[in-house]
Amino acid sequence: QVQLVESGGGLVQAGGSLSLSCEASGSTVRSYAIGWFRQAPGKEREFVADISVRGDSRYYDLFARGRFFISRDNATYTTYLQMNSLKPEDTAVYFCAAQRFTVRVTSPHFWGQGTQVTVSS
Repeated sequence: QVQLVESGGGLVQAGGSLSLSCEASGSTVRSYAIGWFRQAPGKEREFVADISVRGDSRYYDLFARGRFFISRDNATYTTYLQMNSLKPEDTAVYFCAAQRFTVRVTSPHFWGQGTQVTVSS
C-alpha cells in the first residue's frame, strides 16, 4: 500500500509559477514510478508528466513541455512538479499517482487526493 499526499496548489496570476509536491509513504514506495495528472471542471482527467523510479526517465504531455518540470527526491520519497508560465487553461485539480514496476505511469495503482491550482487571467 502506498499513500500519496499532494501540496503546493493555490491561486496564481497568468505567467506565474507554482511548485507542487507529492509525498509518498509505504513500505514499497521505492519501486513506484510517479505521475502527475490533472482534471479541469467538466473535463476528463488528463496526463501531465511522469518520472521513473530512479528519476532517469521523464515524459511530458505536449502542453507541459517547456513549461513544466518533474523531479523526484528518493531520499524523501517526494516528487515535484514545477510549473512555469502558467495559463488560465492550466486551472485544474492536480493529482499525483503511483504505478509499480514500470517506467511510465499509464495505469496507476494509487492516487493522491489532489490539490487545486487556479490561474487567473
